[in-house]
Amino acid sequence: MVTPSKKSKAPVCRLRPYALLQACALWTLFCLALWALHDGNHIKLFQPTRPKPVQNNSSSIISAFDMGISDEEWERLQKAIDWPIPDQEITRLDQSTSPVHSTFSIVGLKESYKVGENIYVTITARDHNKNLKRYGGDFFKAKLFNLELKASVYGEVVDHRNGTYSVALLLPWEGQAQVSVRLEHSSEVVQILKKYRDSSFPRSHYNGYFEGPGLNKTRISEVVECNLKWGADGSWRKGDCCCEYKDIRTGTVWQCERPKELSCDKLVHHSYGHLESPLNHFEQQLFTKNLTNIAISGDKNIINVLPNTASIGTMEKCRSGMTTPVPAGFYLKDVWKSFVCNTRQFSPAQMGYCLKNKIVYLMGDSTTRQWFEYLERNVPGIKRMDLHTPPANGPLMAVELENNIIIHWRPHSVPVRFSKMPITNLHYISNDIDELAGGPHVVIVFTFFAHLVFHPITFYVYEVAKIRQSVVALLSRAPETTVIIKSANTAGLKNIYQSDWHMLQLDTVMREMFRDIDGVIFLDVWQMTSCHYLREHIHPGPVIIANEVNMFLSYVSPTCSLFKLILFHKENGKLTWAREG
Repeated sequence: MVTPSKKSKAPVCRLRPYALLQACALWTLFCLALWALHDGNHIKLFQPTRPKPVQNNSSSIISAFDMGISDEEWERLQKAIDWPIPDQEITRLDQSTSPVHSTFSIVGLKESYKVGENIYVTITARDHNKNLKRYGGDFFKAKLFNLELKASVYGEVVDHRNGTYSVALLLPWEGQAQVSVRLEHSSEVVQILKKYRDSSFPRSHYNGYFEGPGLNKTRISEVVECNLKWGADGSWRKGDCCCEYKDIRTGTVWQCERPKELSCDKLVHHSYGHLESPLNHFEQQLFTKNLTNIAISGDKNIINVLPNTASIGTMEKCRSGMTTPVPAGFYLKDVWKSFVCNTRQFSPAQMGYCLKNKIVYLMGDSTTRQWFEYLERNVPGIKRMDLHTPPANGPLMAVELENNIIIHWRPHSVPVRFSKMPITNLHYISNDIDELAGGPHVVIVFTFFAHLVFHPITFYVYEVAKIRQSVVALLSRAPETTVIIKSANTAGLKNIYQSDWHMLQLDTVMREMFRDIDGVIFLDVWQMTSCHYLREHIHPGPVIIANEVNMFLSYVSPTCSLFKLILFHKENGKLTWAREG
């Protein structure tokens, strides 16, 4: 209720009881007369209710309806990505979590363990004044490792939201092991990451290259800034400034500043542009290198692991619908041993045999291009076709005629941070899937994470919903098609632009949105890149890529993972095989 101030001279209207009754009676007569004028037909004076709006800290209001999902699914996604943040505004650096004063300890450490047992680790977060933190939200990473054995396993950190965390670490190999815990980001940094992730601040800019004819048969070139348009008021440029490019099928709108001389239909090339930081001076201090991705101190005791007669692992055939446990596997002598299904290592000749009569479509970013390059190097007889495209940007294609193998790679569409390339070579993943007939000979792999961390998560949900719709339609018309989602991997940068926290949030959204879709394989490489001894990089090292591709092949041709393939000899230029069960 609003009460006028004493200084206000505005008249105050108050209805007395009998006047109120008169007004109600007149309103009733009016409604009856209106009903009669329309022959007694009922007239709806309201519109159907729309889903609840979601404010994304900008002038745009994005609803579940706008993202192409239901209210219930959006609520489920929000719960899945929920992350605790400080319960107050942090204004001093010494209030944030300190990697120097935070520690971990092994609970009830014994002299020895057996393979298959767990150890339990407690993490205690403290600020720079050595005070115990009273809220959660810190982004810790934990693993067990042995450098000599080139062995490691991932541990999931559980946040108790009171400044303490716990980790259960499996002991999967015989020998010795040590615990490692890193503070990648303090909860105060996560609060900042979340704030700008949910806003429409353009942390990443892009370039649009316009080309066209000028006077006297000259050719004009203009370069302008471009970016995503998201939400009713989501333009990063206001007013009548821009050329808009709306994809008919996905509905995604891309904007470029209007060139001074050329028309909007003369957009030819696309490339990454500059990065823009929204951080103020205090926020920049929280992101400094001495506070980011730092190993914390704790029990450095050597853990002795004895052999166990009970085996660990699985012999189940790799197929769709399998859940990903924690841990999903472990490294031993640089070989990833999966707990999801029975994976194996493939020789080059076996790769060719398992891909026989397959058409493989790799879509997404440069991490699936790494798979293309690995297969190109290792599958015998495969040759890259010259499509007259940049080798880093694609699209790319390689063929092997004897076994009828075709492998494609294509990047996803904007927003994408690639060097200059024709914009016509950038396709939306959902559109490409819509154009495939599918079938038992078709394998589709896509990844869709690294280039989306610069934009609101509501836009990511929208794009994934479109991809999901296309995948469901494909599997409906061709259920024998192999569809694989390659998860996000850890990145080298740990800043406002390319944080692993961003990647983990998108990865969680993708898993949740595809968890009930039959026929889809979710191939987890997050754990594979989180626990390996190589320095984390947006492009994982060769040994990690080799293990990723071997796991991929175990799903593509499950029969290959159930048999030991023996190459007998080469006769008349052809390979002769036998299978040994």
